[in-house]
Amino acid sequence: MKKFLCLFLIASTISCTSQKANITDVSPAKYVATITPKDLMQHLYVIASDGMEGRQTGSTGQKKAGDYLINQYKANKIDFPKGAKDYYQRIPSTFLNAKRNDNLLDSENIWAYIEGSEKPNEAIVISAHYDHIGLKNGEICNGADDDGSGTVALLEIAQAFEIAKKEGHGPKRSILFLHVTGEEHGLLGSSFYSENPLFPLANTITDINIDMIGRHDESHNDSSNYVYLIGSDYLSTDLYNICEDANKNFVHLAIDYKYNDRTDPNRFYYRSDHYNFAKNGIPSVFFFNGVHADYHKPTDTVEKIEFDALAKRAQLAFAVAWELANRENRPVVDKSGN
Repeated sequence: MKKFLCLFLIASTISCTSQKANITDVSPAKYVATITPKDLMQHLYVIASDGMEGRQTGSTGQKKAGDYLINQYKANKIDFPKGAKDYYQRIPSTFLNAKRNDNLLDSENIWAYIEGSEKPNEAIVISAHYDHIGLKNGEICNGADDDGSGTVALLEIAQAFEIAKKEGHGPKRSILFLHVTGEEHGLLGSSFYSENPLFPLANTITDINIDMIGRHDESHNDSSNYVYLIGSDYLSTDLYNICEDANKNFVHLAIDYKYNDRTDPNRFYYRSDHYNFAKNGIPSVFFFNGVHADYHKPTDTVEKIEFDALAKRAQLAFAVAWELANRENRPVVDKSGN
């Protein structure tokens, strides 16, 4: 009996160790595939519809878009973060108009959250701005690419993580899905978050920022199978390698580093919401398709979105987040960011 008990305990230990290894080593490929052009299209036809009136910061249309996002998180049983009262991080107009008075109304960042199973106090932020520029000369600027594309990508990435969690493969680190407001007026929502973080910035291991991933630019007229990555190597060699490996293993886009050049006159590194994390020493990467002829015009509509390209870029962002969430160590900050 004693011998049998010993054998049982040994077998149980081996079984538990094997299960843990399987959970640790599970491939994200199955969950990458849940991010589909069809689902992205369904969301974007709502987010970039005329009924949202261009999602100007603090406007009724933007708040309608926010309601849609929250309802999607509720439908997927993805809750608001611990420590928050609801899905809103409210931002007063006094903050939004402090640097340049654009007469903006009170607005909100919207956040959702999946808690980490092993390192819940360490967090990855995946961000996209859900505001746009409203009306221009009386016409609605729908902002389908800018940044409706990133907004709906966040919804699908969150859903993929939640599906994995339900199957026993939840992330080891916590993930904050952060839809920021006021980007078009000076990165205001991400600035407010960085000054009032839900997770201490010291515990925020990376920001993955998604801003315009639904089209192609003139440099890629022959193929949309690419993405610009900006900033991945500015603070952390680890983050650069994670992005490269995730692409080689799961998505196979052409990664273009043209705008990663510190001498690039467009200075895109400083022009989207990741910068408010990067300037605080948090490794950050910006996913981008480049600027096209419809940028900030009423012609940036859903009908022009290339949903296959949008899906692949969102899949890459998910694969990068998966590795960050589940790897043993957070990415090392080994560079100055300058």
